[in-house]
Amino acid sequence: MSYVSPPDFVKHMVDAGESKVFMSTRDTLIRSFMAGAILALAAAFAITVTVQSGNALVGALLFPVGFILIYLLGFDLLTGVFTLVPLAWIDKRPGVTIGGLLRNWGLVFVGNFAGAFLVAVMMVVTMTYGFQTPPNEVAQQIGSIGEGRTVGYAEYGAGGMLTLFIRGVLCNWMVSTGVVAAFLAKDVVGKALIMWMPVMLFFYMGFEHSIVNMFLFPAGLMLGGEFSIMDYLVWNEIPTVLGNLVGGLSFVGLTLYATHYRTAAKRQPKLPTLSDHVVSR
Repeated sequence: MSYVSPPDFVKHMVDAGESKVFMSTRDTLIRSFMAGAILALAAAFAITVTVQSGNALVGALLFPVGFILIYLLGFDLLTGVFTLVPLAWIDKRPGVTIGGLLRNWGLVFVGNFAGAFLVAVMMVVTMTYGFQTPPNEVAQQIGSIGEGRTVGYAEYGAGGMLTLFIRGVLCNWMVSTGVVAAFLAKDVVGKALIMWMPVMLFFYMGFEHSIVNMFLFPAGLMLGGEFSIMDYLVWNEIPTVLGNLVGGLSFVGLTLYATHYRTAAKRQPKLPTLSDHVVSR
């Protein structure tokens, strides 16, 4: 596995953030739609394996397959653009504005949700034979997850909201570590291996990922979960999105940018300018 030094791969991070700002609406929506759909399928797969094996670690070991596919195919998750896109603005790349940043985040959110929601509908149909049979064991588990991660938090009031937010922070700390660590390797095997570890950790620990939840909660509602759309938005999706933003940007994007990219830039020798040449004469 060829290794890319941190100062070099952080530059690639900033470049990637810049390219996403200028990506067309069409491409941004297509790539985010596919990312949401693939991640939803991976979540459904991991839950199925966990239920059938009775071992949550097995499901966590296999879930990163979907995440790795998303990255290798060049698709975009909201959690990733939360980390990468602001760096291009902070670096003052030409044409990168707050408006462009928010446009990217909004389009990716819409695309991710559409993809995850479509898979939720399709999975519920397959689990109930078109709503003709009671939910199977896997479907029941999905419904219980929706209840536990909405009204379950609400039972604890402010403490529950704080716990939810912090789980969102911890989630994207790990997920975005996987996103940016992939820049460390140049070959497929190396990228897959280095992404696998932090993503497996987040899934096994039960941290809150806003895109995974875009699948789990709509599916849970369709399967008869005892929570409402408002419960989902207030007691999961909105705090999770905010936590994911803070976790990815603060603990991954900004820290790497500050300690590697900015430090490396300061150490670069100053090139002589025309004014320097005139003064020296």
